[in-house]
Amino acid sequence: MDHEKVNILLVDDQPAKLLAYEVILKELGENLVVASSGREALEYLLKNEVAIILVDVCMPELDGFELAAMIREHPRFQKTAMIFISAIQVSDIDRLRGYEMGAVDYVPVPVIPEVLRAKIRVFAELYRKTRQLERFNAELENRVRARTAELEDSNARLLESEQRRSLALAAGRMGSWDWDWVNGDWMWDKGQFQIFGVDPNNFVVTTANVKALLHPRDFHELRLAIAKFGRGKRSHEAEFRVNRPDGEVRWCIGTAAATVDKSGRVVRVSGVTVDITERKRAEERQNLLTREVDHRAKNALALAQSIVRLTRGESVKAYMQAVEGRISALARVHTILSLSSWQGAEIGKLIDEELAPYATGDQISLGGADIQLQPATAQTLALALHELVTNSAKYGALSTLSGRLSLNWGIAGDVLQMVWEERDGPVVEKPASRGFGTRSVIASIESQLGGQAEFDWRSEGLICRLSVPLSPEITVRRVNLQSLGLDRNRLN
Repeated sequence: MDHEKVNILLVDDQPAKLLAYEVILKELGENLVVASSGREALEYLLKNEVAIILVDVCMPELDGFELAAMIREHPRFQKTAMIFISAIQVSDIDRLRGYEMGAVDYVPVPVIPEVLRAKIRVFAELYRKTRQLERFNAELENRVRARTAELEDSNARLLESEQRRSLALAAGRMGSWDWDWVNGDWMWDKGQFQIFGVDPNNFVVTTANVKALLHPRDFHELRLAIAKFGRGKRSHEAEFRVNRPDGEVRWCIGTAAATVDKSGRVVRVSGVTVDITERKRAEERQNLLTREVDHRAKNALALAQSIVRLTRGESVKAYMQAVEGRISALARVHTILSLSSWQGAEIGKLIDEELAPYATGDQISLGGADIQLQPATAQTLALALHELVTNSAKYGALSTLSGRLSLNWGIAGDVLQMVWEERDGPVVEKPASRGFGTRSVIASIESQLGGQAEFDWRSEGLICRLSVPLSPEITVRRVNLQSLGLDRNRLN
């Protein structure tokens, strides 16, 4: 079920654009459904479940905003992820209007395939996890309702429910209890003791001792429920928190049913307790994931926007190549970070991704320590390395087969030190002014990371020294250079 395909609805009145979206998203392996108008999209939605809707803002008859409003009116699609695509400059008012209609993001034209795939992949996975959680909740609620119904029938059914309850005890997630309404005596089974985290041999079940293990607010709700039993209520269900003696807090759901005598007076209250802590934690993780997705998407878009705005080119073609190269460098480091759940990036893999396209024979020599970089440091350093390798491929050592490049790195104190050295390439002349690539390296290293970038334009080849401060807790190991796929010399 983890890999079940989800439906992604593509809505646009232009067939060419629909085809482009299908080509971009095909590799995700999901079910791609196309609709050439808002009405056609609505017809499909009424008959099918859809995880994500990718919709063009400008369409005849029914534009993207109007379609989003109609979709949100339907209870089944109030939480469906919608992404707007706009080929025009979207104003803040239009953007606000889109978010009010339920859009989770905007994608400008021209569409960047890697960014669009990343967005769709995240929302598709979030949809799958949400469906799994819903199925789990439904199963749990059905089980609790079944238990409550059995308890309400009669004491004769307790023996049968005991057999079913024993299965749940094996997992330590369910317990049962019984309270004598007349004399106040309690009876707990092993599962109940397990849930409350107490030893049956040492813990005496009394109202006072149980109160000490419950959250104060939840115990107040329990007292109100007991009072309702005295006024004729026969069953009760509620969530509550258990403060275990070891300090752990567990979430539970409890059901209780009253047994009455022939005169209608309550003589006993029996109940079932189910530990739902894992479900609560799953809900918290889902909420956290949603916030993280929003934060990371905004950061990635902001960085891409900066690249587009700051890039310069002698021609449109040169500009496009420069932008595509920098966006690709950003996408590569994002891939590395995603494999570690955004915990960090190993510097060897980062360098390998940037230099692999130019690794021919023994032209490149690399060596250094195995250093785990923080995500922000990895992103910035990847862009700086991209500028260096691009410059070398155009004008430096990597522009000729005879050229040689060595890149060595290590840690001195809490500072990452890298030395980029070129030789045996074209004769180097110190430029009269700093080019955009050089300015980019200096700005990213010095302004964003608080480090230092030095360029030595020797005639036999460029030497660039980068110094980047690192957190004191950064771990350092030796690199297994043979596993990185390039011909390298280990640093001593």
